Amino acid sequence: MRISVSSDMDEPVARALLAELRDRGHEVRAHGALSPGDDPGWAVCSGAAAREVADGSADQAVVCCWTGTGASIAANKVPGVRAALCTDAYTADGARRWNDANVLALSLRLTSVPLLTEILDAWFAGAPADDPEDRRNVAHLDRAGS
Repeated sequence: MRISVSSDMDEPVARALLAELRDRGHEVRAHGALSPGDDPGWAVCSGAAAREVADGSADQAVVCCWTGTGASIAANKVPGVRAALCTDAYTADGARRWNDANVLALSLRLTSVPLLTEILDAWFAGAPADDPEDRRNVAHLDRAGS
């Protein structure tokens, strides 16, 4: 899978994220503080990673900032992106299942490496639900002017 990753800070958990994704066999493209010369602003690098999901050059993205909130807001400004701020595995599973989230947002402050592994396990094991109500909600999000 092609995954775009952004972080506004070059933190140990962000580096661990890159390594973990590559160890799982994903093709990773880094943005922001993880890519020398890139603009590390959370709005800029999160938007860049999210746009790659929207334009199809990435299958998913993981966006990071200190709280994860700004990264998720910036990613969700991109049409076609459904970013979810996940602080635990249960939330990551639900984001994939019920919300068909295609961008995972993480807090650099709250996410430890063991927790990161649990969140990624749940995220990649999750799949969008077939429930008609869930599908209607996701379709509503995808319509302009929701």
